[in-house]
Amino acid sequence: MSIVGISGSLSNPSRTTALVELIAGKTASAAFSKKAIITVGDIAPSLGLALNPKLLPAEVSLAYEKLASADVIIVGTPVYKGSYTGLVKHFFDLLDPKVLSGKVAVLAATGGSDHHSLVLEHQLRPLLSFFGLHTVPTTVYVKDSDFVKEEGGSYRLNNPDVSQRIDTIVEQTLWLLSRNTVQSIAA
Repeated sequence: MSIVGISGSLSNPSRTTALVELIAGKTASAAFSKKAIITVGDIAPSLGLALNPKLLPAEVSLAYEKLASADVIIVGTPVYKGSYTGLVKHFFDLLDPKVLSGKVAVLAATGGSDHHSLVLEHQLRPLLSFFGLHTVPTTVYVKDSDFVKEEGGSYRLNNPDVSQRIDTIVEQTLWLLSRNTVQSIAA
C-alpha cells in the first residue's frame, strides 16, 4: 500500500507540511506501508508555468505518477482568504480526473483562526469528490497556534485534541481502504 501526502503550502518550513507528514506517518505506520510527500511549494515554479496537461514539466509529471500509484492521498492546504491555495487548485486542474477515482482521501487544512475551518467541507471535499475520491468522514483543521516552532525551524503539533482527531482519521482511513480493497477484489 502506498500513501501520498500533498502539502499545498508555499512556505518551508510549513505548518501544513508538518500536518500532512504527521497524518501520512501515522497512517503509514498503522498500515505497515510506505509514504511520500509532494510539496506544491517545491514544484511551484514548474507547476505555475504549466498550462497544458499534455506538456508537463518532469517534476510535475513525477508528482502525478506518485498520486496515480497511491492508495491513500492526504491533501493538506493552508487557508488564505477563505480558500485553499491557488496552486493547489492549479495542481488538480492539470490532473486527469480518472487517475484518482476510487482512491481514499484525507482532508486537512491549517489557518490562523477557526473562521476558515469550513473550507474543508465546502471547498476541498467537493473538489476531491469530483475526482471520484472516497473522502474520510473526519477532517482536521488546525490553527497556527496549535503548533510550536522547533529549534531547527520546523513545526510540531502541540494539541492533544487534534492528535486524537488524527488517530480517528487514521482508523477511518484504514477502514475505508479495507472496504475499497474488498470491493475491488469482488469486481
